Amino acid sequence: MRDLTIPSERHPEKAHLPDKAQPKKPAWIRVKAPSGKGFQDTHDVIREHGLATVCSEASCPNVGKCFSQGHATMMIMGEICTRGCTFCNVATGKPEALDAFEPSRVAQAVARLGLKHVVITSVDRDDLSDGGAEHFAQTIRAIRHRAPESTIEILTPDFLRCGPEALETVVAAKPDVFNHNLETVPGLYPSVRPGARYFHSLRLLQRVKELDPTIFTKSGIMVGLGEDKQGVGQVMDDMRAADIDFLTIGQYLQPTPKHHAVERFVTPEEFASYEKAAFGKGFLMVSATPLARSSYHAGDDFERLRTARLLR
Repeated sequence: MRDLTIPSERHPEKAHLPDKAQPKKPAWIRVKAPSGKGFQDTHDVIREHGLATVCSEASCPNVGKCFSQGHATMMIMGEICTRGCTFCNVATGKPEALDAFEPSRVAQAVARLGLKHVVITSVDRDDLSDGGAEHFAQTIRAIRHRAPESTIEILTPDFLRCGPEALETVVAAKPDVFNHNLETVPGLYPSVRPGARYFHSLRLLQRVKELDPTIFTKSGIMVGLGEDKQGVGQVMDDMRAADIDFLTIGQYLQPTPKHHAVERFVTPEEFASYEKAAFGKGFLMVSATPLARSSYHAGDDFERLRTARLLR
């Protein structure tokens, strides 16, 4: 049964975080409430197939625009995460058993929506011996069978407690893009991603390229959590050392007062300077804007990514 408690009650481990007045949202971060026929049609298809989206579960600010355009990021393996990241609005707790029919339902929804590019993500499943790697692989194969024209991007957990065969299983299924977000600078991991390890995540992405150099790798961070520009620059350097192709940088937004506080709202001009610096460091593709998210405009960005590789 789905956990219907409010986010602050779903995350008891976050209750120790002090309430802090959130800075007033500037004009550039405000978005319209979701509405319209396109939004409702996408919502209905997702609901009809009994699927979850990170768009809704993580309270993404772009859900209205994406759903209205027939885009959605499917979230597999349930709606309960085994981690307790203080930035995330997905419920934390004990997940239910995997649904063996979910890969097929995802593929059916992709075909029904006519998606040219689909993003598949998941909660962390530390309760599973392979972290859900085989479920990812089955989902990729099901989409290839049902919607062969669709390109596939996966946004995975870190498989921290799994052996190397977990990552190898996912890579062998040959997604077009392998995305795993670092989320923030290493110094903020204890307060932002207490269950994760910065250098493990870097090594995960580096290993993808070692296993299959044809797969694009992608990662993203949030800003406004308390990092400084030097720290962001160091993350860029670390990512390039791991041969990551695509970087996204977006503004962190506090889901509830019990989550990690927004320290500040980064200006569009600062985002532009990050984008310029990242291209200068050798990324094939960079998306650095206040509303940038890993899967926002993912299809268009993938086409640009392929073009950038051909021009190298």
